[in-house]
Formats: sequence, C-alpha cells, structure tokens
Amino acid sequence: MAALVALGLALHGGNAAALGLMDAYQAALQNDPQYRSAFYAGEAGKENRILGRSNLLPSISGSFNGSQNRTTITDAGFKPRASDYISRSANVQLRQPLLNLDGWARYKQGAAQSEYAAAQFESQQQEVIVRVVNAYLDVLFKGDLVQLAESQRDTLAEQRKVNDRLFKGGEGTATDMLETQARLDAAEAAVLEAKDALIGARDTLASVIGTDPGVLDGLNPEFRLRPADTVSFEAWKNIAVERNPDLKALTAGVEIARQEVNKARSGHAPRVDFVAVYARNASDSIQTINQESVVRSLGVQINIPLYSGGAVNAQSRQAAANKEKARYELDAETNKVLLELRKDYDALMSSGARIDALLKSVASSELLIKATEKSVSGGVRINLDVLNAKQQLFGAKRDLAQARYNYLLNTLRMRAAVGTLSADDVREMAPYFR
Repeated sequence: MAALVALGLALHGGNAAALGLMDAYQAALQNDPQYRSAFYAGEAGKENRILGRSNLLPSISGSFNGSQNRTTITDAGFKPRASDYISRSANVQLRQPLLNLDGWARYKQGAAQSEYAAAQFESQQQEVIVRVVNAYLDVLFKGDLVQLAESQRDTLAEQRKVNDRLFKGGEGTATDMLETQARLDAAEAAVLEAKDALIGARDTLASVIGTDPGVLDGLNPEFRLRPADTVSFEAWKNIAVERNPDLKALTAGVEIARQEVNKARSGHAPRVDFVAVYARNASDSIQTINQESVVRSLGVQINIPLYSGGAVNAQSRQAAANKEKARYELDAETNKVLLELRKDYDALMSSGARIDALLKSVASSELLIKATEKSVSGGVRINLDVLNAKQQLFGAKRDLAQARYNYLLNTLRMRAAVGTLSADDVREMAPYFR
C-alpha cells in the first residue's frame, strides 16, 4: 500500500517538496553503502605511504627487566649459603637502516599503494554520480512510461466508446469493437507492468540515496540540447588515457607489482644498519651484586643472507610473473575504456539528430492520427489504421523521452570515462529538472 501511495504521489502530486537531482546526489554521498565503503577504503589506503616510509626511518625500542633472585652457593666442606638480591636492567636501542633494499622497495610500494587507493576512490566518486543520475533518470523515465501507458489506455477506452456508438448507429462493425477491445486489454496490462517497473526503479534509487525518494523534479519541458561538443574523439581519448581513474589505479598496480619483484630480489642483498644502544644494569648476576653498570655503544650491524632453500629465487620468479599479469591487465582495461568511450562519443554526437528526428516523428504521428480519423469517416481507412497510428504516436513519445534521458546520461558517462566527472557536472545538470 505504501508503494502505491508513493507511486500516486510521484505521478500526480505537486512538487513543492520534490527531490532535486543535487539533493539525491548529496543524500547518496551520506547514505550509499558502496560509496561509504569506498570512502573508508580510501582513508585506509592513505596510510600505506607512511607505512612504506617507515622502513627507511629509524626505529627506537626500549626494555626493562626487574627480578627478585635467591642464589644458594655450596662450597666443598662448608654449609650452603644463600643470597637474596634484586637485579634490574634497562636499555634503549636505536636502529637506522643504512643499506636496506627491501625497505627501499617497500617505501616505493607504499607510495604506489596510496596512489592506487586514491585512484580507486576517485573512480567511486565518479561512479556514484553515474549511479545516482542513472537511477534518478530511470525513475523519471518509468514515470513517463506509466503516464504514456495510462494515456494510451484512456485513448483506447474512448475509441471503444466511439466504436460502440458507431455500431449502434449502424456505421461500425463488431470487428472494430473487438480490435479496440483487444488493444484496450493489452493496454490495461501494460499500465500494471509500467507501474511495477516504476516501483522497482524507485526502490533502486532509494537504495542509493538511503531514503524514500518521494516526489522527484521532472525534466523541464523546455529542455534543449546544449550545442554539440566540438572536441574530437582523439582529444577525448588522450584525456582518458591520462586521467581515467581506473587506468591510474591499474598503472599504480603495475608499480606495486614491480616493487614486489624488487622486494623478492632483495632477499639476496645484505642489510646494513647503524645501531646505538644505551643499557643500564644493576646486580645482573651473582658476581655483580650491588654493582651497577652503564653501557653506551655505537656500531654497524651487517646481515648477509646466504641460502634460504631456493625461496628467494622462487619468489622473484613469481613476482615477475605477477608484474607481467598486472601490465596486461592495464592494457586490457585501456582497450575497454577506449571502446566504451568511442560508443558514448558516437551516441552523444548522434543524440541531437536522433532527438530532432523523434520530435518530428511525434508531430507527424499526431497529424497522422487526425488524418486517419478523417479518412475513416470518409470510408477510406478502417478502425485498425487509427489504432496503429495511435500506437505509433505512443511509441514515438516513449522513444523521445528515452533519447532525452540517454543524452543526459551519456554526457556524464563521457566525463567519467575521461576522468573529469565531478559534483560540478551534477550541479550544472540540476537546473534541467524542476
């Protein structure tokens, strides 16, 4: 029942409190689970840069130990004697890598991982715009389909009344009534189907924005296409290769894989650290009871790996193979992005002509209905011709509505493909609706 009430409001209610496109977008930023997940993934990814850098910076550690000791000493021919004492030790150690190829690879990998996370979040920022606008336009389109289906049903109902009146006056036929009734029954089913589709579209939008969308701003009847974009496809292509966030993420992924190779190969390299220690000990053994010592040491520590059972060579070969895999994944995604870009570009370039043609088709269909109705009165055409003409009109109106919405969506997809889509584009599109 609630869904039917919302549907009624969407179709017939006023728009005093209508949900605008920008409102839907802002709601999605706060409530869309997919976007919020991507946001926190991006926040986590920022820390990889610091984690990688930490491998090149000094590490400082400290320790303290205190214990109560009881020592019993037995000399030959003497009674055992016991000593109770407390031993304490404390030390602070500083270790600074001087030569650490593994640490250097981890540092560069951490930077690449942060870039990867940032690019992924940028992709999600653009993807949520496309999802919100797509869901918003889909609700409007499904609402248009409901109105068209109801209009077609009502028109057929009127046509049926005309057929009945003509039949009673001896001017019509039973066939005319049956033809119209069959179309009317199909139209009734189409209305129910369109309403179900509208409810589904509204549910989809609600899942993105986190709340019931209520009444939406509709596309301004005075909406006109913007002047055709004169930027060539090659220019769009160059921007996409440079700025597409998915390609930037995979480029960072190649760098991550390259540093994984360097990490694996560093297993054969020595590590050199500068080590500074300050240690303070008190009664640390039976021989030093009631004695304190302070040790200050500075030195260099060298660790040289000799053999690890072939693990280093195996890890190096594995990492090299994964690097090639990442490189070819980048090539495949580049081809995919450019293919989709070409499709969207061609669709955008032809959208103006298609919409103009559909506008003419709607006008022509309206004239055709009037002419056909007159021809039926003159006995030149039959009832079926009128029904077909009206069906053609509703089909043209449906295609026109879809073409307009597709044009708006394609403009955003183009910008998303090249990596320039932002909230400003939503803000620029929002006035098209009221």
